[in-house]
Amino acid sequence: MSLSVSITRQQGDFTLNAAFDAPEGITALLGKSGSGKTSIVNAVAGLVRPDAGRITLDGEVLFDSASGMHVPPSRRRLGYVFQDGRLFPHFNVRQNLTYGLRFAPRGATGPDLASVCDMLGLLHLTDRRPGALSGGEKQRVAIGRALLSRPRMLLMDEPLASLDSARKAEILPYLERLRDDTGLPILYVSHSVPEIARLATTVVLIDAGKVTGAGPAERILSDPSVVRQIGLREAGAVIPTRVLSHHDDGLSELVFSGGRLLLPRIDKPPETPVRVRILAHDVILSLHAPQGMSALNTLPVTVLSLREGDGPGMIAQLQCGDDRLLARITRRSATAMDLSPGKALFAVIKSVAVARADVGAG
Repeated sequence: MSLSVSITRQQGDFTLNAAFDAPEGITALLGKSGSGKTSIVNAVAGLVRPDAGRITLDGEVLFDSASGMHVPPSRRRLGYVFQDGRLFPHFNVRQNLTYGLRFAPRGATGPDLASVCDMLGLLHLTDRRPGALSGGEKQRVAIGRALLSRPRMLLMDEPLASLDSARKAEILPYLERLRDDTGLPILYVSHSVPEIARLATTVVLIDAGKVTGAGPAERILSDPSVVRQIGLREAGAVIPTRVLSHHDDGLSELVFSGGRLLLPRIDKPPETPVRVRILAHDVILSLHAPQGMSALNTLPVTVLSLREGDGPGMIAQLQCGDDRLLARITRRSATAMDLSPGKALFAVIKSVAVARADVGAG
């Protein structure tokens, strides 16, 4: 099932003019606050009506300005998860969850209450009321309620924005299970690059109401041209790997197209797919295979491109096997190393530089 969006809408001085396709998996709308992400999701949900354009879901027209078609929100069969959960305070968790069943069309298939509770870790919470839940628990209930309405697609608008880092770490594995186990397409709004790198299969970059890039997460996030939009500190690449083995010294060995990585222990069995985000400022470049260093990961790479910034730094895009890395270096270093596209060298990555939050289910 895929979503196709091509819309325009004038909102005061702000012009939304966005077109993209969202295939199966999690399609993330990534952009700064005020860039138009929520407006797009609300248009898909039917909560706002674009001035012109067309929206289709799996070939069915939800909105078409040319024909005057505008399917009401209640008939679109879309589950919407907001920032704050919006649970009924006088209902317990079970009652909040089963409220979603009221909106499931007769004969529609989907997970039942028991399987939703199991997937989202809610079995021990069903008798509690929202006031006794943590922020992460409330969001998991909100997601479960949306799932039980048997939607064709989930819309999630900054579902982790109100949570602290500990609660985000708590809920991210459940969102990965939702992505991997249900097969339900998800349109996911966020301005958090780490969150998107962990979850998204497709990324759509939104800036000032316009789509500035779209495609697989690995390709978009490793593109140097997006660094200016997401910020230097967030620049990095997402590498699909799998667990090869675990070592007695607390390290796990991962394998990917460009070689092997040693990282602090990852609690997943061998052969498990794992996504690893490697930040550009954690990658060191060397003309020769380094020896006598504490860093454990040395990968052969080839320079694809060099992109200068406004200051003394620049971003090098590197080919590593079939995957790509980014390295943040100074122009002085690039000159001293005589870097240019096609040059072969080595990327050095410290094992402990990769944060636990940047390792997720593949």
